[in-house]
Amino acid sequence: MPRWKAAWILAAVLLCTLPTHAQDASEQKARALLQQMVVALGGDAWAGRTEWEFQGRTAAFFKGNPTGDAPFFLFHKVVPGTPGLERVELTKKRDVVQIWTTDEGWELTYKGKRALPKDIVEEHFRVRDHTIDEVVRVWLKDPQTILISDGPSTVQRRQADKVTVINSKNDSVDIELDADTHLPLRRTFKYKNLVYKDYDEDQEEYSDYHVYQGIQTPISITRYRNGDMVAQRFLTKISYNSATPEILFNPDQPYNAKKK
Repeated sequence: MPRWKAAWILAAVLLCTLPTHAQDASEQKARALLQQMVVALGGDAWAGRTEWEFQGRTAAFFKGNPTGDAPFFLFHKVVPGTPGLERVELTKKRDVVQIWTTDEGWELTYKGKRALPKDIVEEHFRVRDHTIDEVVRVWLKDPQTILISDGPSTVQRRQADKVTVINSKNDSVDIELDADTHLPLRRTFKYKNLVYKDYDEDQEEYSDYHVYQGIQTPISITRYRNGDMVAQRFLTKISYNSATPEILFNPDQPYNAKKK
């Protein structure tokens, strides 16, 4: 059993042996911190987003070294009761398109439509299911979800408050919030590596927040896997609730369906 999992089980056991009032205090503090996070992000404006469009540049890394960067255009549409729909257009010509439905991933190019490889699809949905949006929208509404206040931490040389959220499937997400602004600084989760039979760690760090339409938005988003940087996005244009045509999320439409 990996050390982190053994430590987590021990922590869970210790939590269960704490007096009820101590458990309640930890959960109440964790819930209050997450409520402060939602307010800091924009409150009702953040929670009520129905669509967003991001433009910027994305870069991939291997063993800490960049392997190339490209412009990207992302469109997300909230669909009640589902994780939503997403479209990503890549290259300057925007002629490589990925469309993510609730349970499928497709690539559209001049060659037509093809299903994305299984490993890419699994990674996309794994990350999607552990986003801060998903934690707030789904996990926190489940009465079986457990909240733990883990105390202070440090992210990007900033003092933070760490909260662990554990859902009914015994899956967990750590969220670290800026101790002053309450904005998210880092999201972390672990998942089993089926090849090596151990666990991998996925992290996202958020920085350089700016307000757009009343919503605090991180301009820089950096992903790490087991401590190594694997991807980074810099946003240059941000728009919320802009009535994106639903046809853009139809994988059976031509890749250039959106007017450039």
